[in-house]
Amino acid sequence: MSGHSKWHSIKHKKGAADAKRGRIFTRLIKEITAAARNGGGDVDSNPRLRLAVQTAKGANMPADNIKKAIMRGTGELPGVSYEDVNYEGYGPGGAALFMRVLTDNRNRTVAELRHILSKNGGNLGESGSVGWMFHRKGYFVIEKAMASEEKILDVALAAGAEDMVEDGSNFELFSSPENFDSVKAALDASGIPLAAAEVSMVPQNYVKLEGKDAQTMLKLMDALEEHEDIQNVWANFDIDESELHEAS
Repeated sequence: MSGHSKWHSIKHKKGAADAKRGRIFTRLIKEITAAARNGGGDVDSNPRLRLAVQTAKGANMPADNIKKAIMRGTGELPGVSYEDVNYEGYGPGGAALFMRVLTDNRNRTVAELRHILSKNGGNLGESGSVGWMFHRKGYFVIEKAMASEEKILDVALAAGAEDMVEDGSNFELFSSPENFDSVKAALDASGIPLAAAEVSMVPQNYVKLEGKDAQTMLKLMDALEEHEDIQNVWANFDIDESELHEAS
């Protein structure tokens, strides 16, 4: 879909600005704590924790912060207990939203999310209302300038990747969640830089947004990602590159 940008690719282009605001550290500390609480503090036996720690190191989080977040999760240090909750809803133009939240107060969080959505042309839906539109996948973003399509495919397919597509200046690579670790390890070992690597909710299809709907949707996504309890938000909208530039 040349000339268009889908949100799960767009958001990684915005990552540097998010990191400057310190937002990414808060999100990662919560994820590390929750992962350690749910699966233990050993990164070798806890895939969720291993990915969170790798992501934190990639964001240059100090090792002491990582260690303390793990210790809060395992109970070695006092800390907050977070509940892992998914919320679903709709944005402008009928675009579907799937939000993963870590919260210590579900009532507060759902009220705040409902307010953000209604203020920006969206609404909160029932559980299951849009979840069926997304598949859970290992997801990787590789900038085209960093490696050839042939090299990426040779490495990734041998490690268990399923598919690769072009999206503007990026390649997007997909795997099953079970093969995420093996594909990431193979790409890392081959020296291919990853702009993003996560287990993601990937839409089965996309809703094209233009004009006011596109601009309102981008504002909504920014507002949701600024919320302190949001860990990930995925959406199935697609916009022209020109719309993105207009919003930036």
